[in-house]
Amino acid sequence: MIITEKAPAKLNLSLDTPLRYLDGLPQWDMVMISADLADYVTIEIGEHRGGVKVYTDSSFLPNDQRNLAFQAANILRNRFHHREAMTIRIKKHIPVAAGLGGGSSDAAAVLRALNRAWDLGLSLPELAKLSLSIDSDVPYCIYNKLAHVTGHGEQVELLPQPPHYWAVIAKQQISVSTPQILRQIDYTKVHHLNNKALIAALKKNDWLAATKYMGNVLEPITMQYHPEIGRLKEKMLQLGADMAQMSGTGPTVFAICHKESRAHRIQNGLRGFCRNVNVVTLL
Repeated sequence: MIITEKAPAKLNLSLDTPLRYLDGLPQWDMVMISADLADYVTIEIGEHRGGVKVYTDSSFLPNDQRNLAFQAANILRNRFHHREAMTIRIKKHIPVAAGLGGGSSDAAAVLRALNRAWDLGLSLPELAKLSLSIDSDVPYCIYNKLAHVTGHGEQVELLPQPPHYWAVIAKQQISVSTPQILRQIDYTKVHHLNNKALIAALKKNDWLAATKYMGNVLEPITMQYHPEIGRLKEKMLQLGADMAQMSGTGPTVFAICHKESRAHRIQNGLRGFCRNVNVVTLL
């Protein structure tokens, strides 16, 4: 049996962290959305017993138990006692280590695909609960819809589907260590966001009002190490973006536009400034 699943990138319209749990991990208060920049995960399930093999077309990703797709497969194999040989092939389009949740989305795609292939009958909330042990972004990536995400990442409240907007996603040739950024959070200095106002605007489908409340409290931390992220954000705003900000811990910066022509104008304006720029629709 061969099954292929799409794994879209995630964007943080809002990223806030109210506190740090006793386990050392941040409590999240985020609004997330998916974009039509996606990896494609193909799973071949054999007829005989065997292990899991993962192959990617990126030299930056591990092909062993460190790979989140590998971990996702093992969760369902162990829970439901499936021992068939399995080969997972990941065609990467989402930049690696970019703050776009590529690895988490690949893992979520594996869970959705195996749920169908093995006719497990798990609901999306059940898959999301199982997935939290992989990474805090995986529960959201199970859904890939506009949502308010809280707690460790396991509490996902779906919001009304967005209008037809475009995103300009730009990834510079720099790398960011997520654990390093999270360790730098000083909760006495975090300027928290008004997510209640953001969610109220989104529920009214008033995206122009919603852009005023979007933000990422991790931007100042990451920009201390990489000030070029701030320059890219400012360039997008100068070119007419409705909003622009960093996704996750960075380094990717994205802009949202209500007109496709404006999105392509921003893309053209970034030539020579940033090589990896994509214009995609929001899902």
